[in-house]
Amino acid sequence: MNLKTILILGALSAFGPLAIDFYLPGFPAMALAFGTDEKHIQATLAAYFLGLSIGQLVYGPVADRFGRRVPLLVGVTLFTLSSLLCAFAPTLDWLIVARFVQALGGCAGMVLARAIVSDKCDAVGSAKVFSQLMLVMGLAPILAPMLGGLLVNTWGWQWIFILLTFFSAACLAAVALGLPESMPADRPRQPLSGALGAYARLLLDRVFIGHAITGGIAMAGMFAYIAGSPFVFIKLYGVPAEHYGWLFGSNAAGFILMAQVNARLLARTGPALLLSRMVWVYLGAGVVLLALAAMHTATLWPLLIPLFVCIASLGCIIPNASACAMNGQGARAGSASALLGCLQFSLAAGAASLVGVLHDGSALPMAWVIGGCGVLAVVASLLTRRWQQARGI
Repeated sequence: MNLKTILILGALSAFGPLAIDFYLPGFPAMALAFGTDEKHIQATLAAYFLGLSIGQLVYGPVADRFGRRVPLLVGVTLFTLSSLLCAFAPTLDWLIVARFVQALGGCAGMVLARAIVSDKCDAVGSAKVFSQLMLVMGLAPILAPMLGGLLVNTWGWQWIFILLTFFSAACLAAVALGLPESMPADRPRQPLSGALGAYARLLLDRVFIGHAITGGIAMAGMFAYIAGSPFVFIKLYGVPAEHYGWLFGSNAAGFILMAQVNARLLARTGPALLLSRMVWVYLGAGVVLLALAAMHTATLWPLLIPLFVCIASLGCIIPNASACAMNGQGARAGSASALLGCLQFSLAAGAASLVGVLHDGSALPMAWVIGGCGVLAVVASLLTRRWQQARGI
């Protein structure tokens, strides 16, 4: 797969994290603008997760029937228009609805990027490309919070969504001019009437579901961090909003570094084995984080070390879990990608909401959810390895 295609797919895959990370520093300003508190502003985050989960289930069967290119163009266009609606939202309810619609458009890039990689690569090749996409996607968490904090302090939170509009419009042009159809012409086109049957068969495939849930639970821990970190960093420990991005970006840098290490390790170790080992690293860091949060440390830095390890380990867990789940899906790659994404972001939405529900003015709710996700990820990984061995994979 050439560099131009990887860059375009990376930008499309970044729609999800970029539309989340970019506006996190604006939570306090948005709460003030709408006359509410940050707990209610988190509803816009939950709405985005919900839209990502539902929308992906639509794009999957459509992509298996009509190919990857046309649904991708439609989705990116929807994201562009809804980003503009977010910028001019007069009420919080308006913003929540616009964020939901924005997610419906943005998830097209996420679903179809995975499907395009599956069209062109085998399991190991897919894991390598997914790791390379992590490099492109990882720039979003590094740059977005810093730029978001600067925009909020200079021109207001609305400019976050105006810049997202420009970014998605540029991606639309890149897809239109530089991304040809990847679905082989001789591959059977799956009828839309068989969409539910395709999803039912995938749900009954224990190995696929096991890998999807393993990666999804780990991702849920990351989104618990995304949802909880603005309060923990800015409000609890007094980190200035414009400096929040530096802390957030350092964890994203660990994520990128681990993704590139993962790509090199794949030359001698399969993605399934790497996945089964790395979930233990994630669990260990999550347990340490929970123990430190329970001590109510006076400074932030003790929490930053296990947080860094947790997020960095995802640079190995997410691409390998995705590659293992997508391996051998063939004609139903679009549906498999959609269900994979839906499971991941449904779990992420639940984790982000749970952090808000458990909010008690400390770092414990975020730590509890991250640590719990570590336990569940290890359990899911162990079960999946057992199912693989029973199948002789």
